Amino acid sequence: MYKNYLKIAWRNLKRNKGYAAINIGGLALGMAVVIVIGLWVIDEFTFNTYHKEHDKLAQVYNRGKNLDTGEIGSFPSTLYTMGTVIKENYSDYFSQVIRATWVGNYVLTNEGESYTQTGQFIESEALEMLSLEMVQGSYSSLDEMNAVVLSETAAAAIFGKEDPLGKSIKINNQMDAVVNGVYKELPKNNSFAYVKFFANWELTEANEPERFERIKTVWDDWSFQLYVQLQPEIDFETANAALRDLYASYGPSDSAEGYEKRGLHPFAYPMDKWHLYSEFDAQGKPTEGRITFVWLFIAIGGFVLLLACINFMNLSTARSQKRSKEVGIRKTVGSNKKQLIFQFLSESILISGIALLFALLLVLISIPWFNELAGKNMQIPWSSLVFWSSLIAITLVTGLLAGSYPALYLSSFSPIKVLKGTFKAGPYSAVPRKVLVVFQFSVSIMLAVGTVIVFNQIEFSKDRPIGYDRNNLISIQMNNPEYNGKYDLLRSELLNSGAVEDMTQSSSPLMGVYSNGGGSISWVGKDPEMSPDFGILRVTHDYGNTVGWQFLEGRDFSRDFASDSSAVIINEAAAKYMGLENPIGSFFNFGNGDRAEIIGLTKNMVMQSPYQPVKQAFFYLDYDRVDYINIKIKANAITSEAIATIESIFAKVVPSAKFDYSFIDEDFAQKFESEERLGNLAGVFTILAILISCLGLFGLASFVAEQRTKEIGVRKVLGASVLNLWQMLSKDFVILVLISCLFAVPIAFYFMSQWLQNYEYRMEISAWTFVWAVTGAMLITLLTVSFQAIKAANVNPVKSLRTE
Repeated sequence: MYKNYLKIAWRNLKRNKGYAAINIGGLALGMAVVIVIGLWVIDEFTFNTYHKEHDKLAQVYNRGKNLDTGEIGSFPSTLYTMGTVIKENYSDYFSQVIRATWVGNYVLTNEGESYTQTGQFIESEALEMLSLEMVQGSYSSLDEMNAVVLSETAAAAIFGKEDPLGKSIKINNQMDAVVNGVYKELPKNNSFAYVKFFANWELTEANEPERFERIKTVWDDWSFQLYVQLQPEIDFETANAALRDLYASYGPSDSAEGYEKRGLHPFAYPMDKWHLYSEFDAQGKPTEGRITFVWLFIAIGGFVLLLACINFMNLSTARSQKRSKEVGIRKTVGSNKKQLIFQFLSESILISGIALLFALLLVLISIPWFNELAGKNMQIPWSSLVFWSSLIAITLVTGLLAGSYPALYLSSFSPIKVLKGTFKAGPYSAVPRKVLVVFQFSVSIMLAVGTVIVFNQIEFSKDRPIGYDRNNLISIQMNNPEYNGKYDLLRSELLNSGAVEDMTQSSSPLMGVYSNGGGSISWVGKDPEMSPDFGILRVTHDYGNTVGWQFLEGRDFSRDFASDSSAVIINEAAAKYMGLENPIGSFFNFGNGDRAEIIGLTKNMVMQSPYQPVKQAFFYLDYDRVDYINIKIKANAITSEAIATIESIFAKVVPSAKFDYSFIDEDFAQKFESEERLGNLAGVFTILAILISCLGLFGLASFVAEQRTKEIGVRKVLGASVLNLWQMLSKDFVILVLISCLFAVPIAFYFMSQWLQNYEYRMEISAWTFVWAVTGAMLITLLTVSFQAIKAANVNPVKSLRTE
């Protein structure tokens, strides 16, 4: 019986090739989207599952209240002393406690050749805790103080085909290390994927003995990261409850009151949440960050497949009269309704199965491009039983979903009316099809509007005034001790080259603020209950001229004023934060008795997230604790030639330093990379959704033109023009799309308004966004329908009116 069903289904497909192509094409596109989104979603949900104990691993964060704003913040910075306290007093809760530096770029030198690699100094037990797959060496490879382990790509870049084990390298030209191991490259969906080497924690301690001797006993240096692994029988709720009183129990007594006021306490933040729940709300709790987009794409995949199924339903029911006699005869010879339903469902499942083959071909062709677009490294898991089981499930669900309504509809025909020729679909038979078309285009328009608003928000943030001139600015990290004491010589050589306008140094790059604090700072009019929090930037003279910051009041640092060594420049946000209407001449009083005069007020400089308000910050002169060189290339210089000139000067003045630079405008653009990737993905899926909707519209327009062939012939004989006939055939579809817009516009406005609330600095949704969306939907509809309408209108009426 089932074999017979499939034979009939195959014959129907061959008999109606055009409609079969539309159905199969639409379903194939829909299923391909679902497969690709499914691979992307799995990649997101399996982030960090590379590590065997990922569900027990965590990073120690701190949560506390800002006494000024009342907001509660969570941050991953920790103290050296916190690691000691947890190791010694919380072993019942944590089996491993690992200190680490922040991940950064370092220069590794081998036999005079330098290579910039991203790395981290970490305690030796980390290799086993992170379950790295060691290609050479073992989990004890970091036990020696000067040990370093490299990733496969870093080892290949530095040593080529040579065996790296036992080879000596220098880190930042100041730390001697030995390669004791090589680990397999981590997958892209891993928080440590971009870390290309791990060095022993004790090596960085030995490199800065005076600093580490001090911070081992104090509670004021929040410069480190701390990773922990729970004991097997402990859960995060229990561990975090135990950690809550850490500062009260072990912190310094003179800070206890401040900790208590702020409610400051550490907590272990699970590795499984790092990626999808990377943001925190005003209460310091994890909030929906990237996970929002994951659910969004799951919804998009479902909707796209549903749109393809709607096409199948619409075309199948629209062609119902073509198959009414078949149904009538089958019922007459004894087929019951159940058998007919099975037959029609068999047809839809067969079509779904054929569509799956085309969908897999589309995915195979597009996956490299999709990986580049999404920044992933996804592969089709051909050998996975789960993958094939999922595909079979999708095929069956799609076939049943697409074929259910047509099967119930077609199997309900009365055989007497059909065979007597009195069967008519009725005036309301097209209502379900119209409802489905309205739903299709409502979804498509909402997706289009959402995608446009996402890109508009990105562009709005890109065009935000940033308070300085990022054009022709390059930044170089000073990761070599040879830079020390070379500021004046290097600047003089650069200015004399004719390619550089100016040069300066700073403690943070222009795209970041690496130092925050100010709890001991006071000023006239400060609220005694306030716990100040500033961004702190150490700079050299010429910083203002180099970056082109914009003064509202006061002046820049100057070599003509010796007193500027104890002066500060603040930004607008700081003046507002301090409640100072006329800040020039006011003083910062520090807890150690020092004070600094405010000599300048600048416009806010966007140095951190372009989506958030600028943080209150101050700048002061310091030539010793600076880590970045900022160079302004002359506007009339040819960039490539200027870079070559600058590189030659660096090679002469600091020959052992590797010349690695980045353009500030490119660094600024990188801050939008994640949102742009997600926006591009949403745009691709939206285009496919619209294409699938148009396929269905094209099929329906073709069918309507075919059904009204004789009517068109009569109208032409009576004098109707091609334009009249085009209007007649297009009008109904245009009305349906207009109704779709009435539903889509308010829904899209509501949801996108809610989405924009996630950004402090956000655009206002323009009415023009919806005007263009509606206009675009109308044009697409007319283009889709017009081909069939004009084709039908141009048919010779003699052929149209000829009887069978």
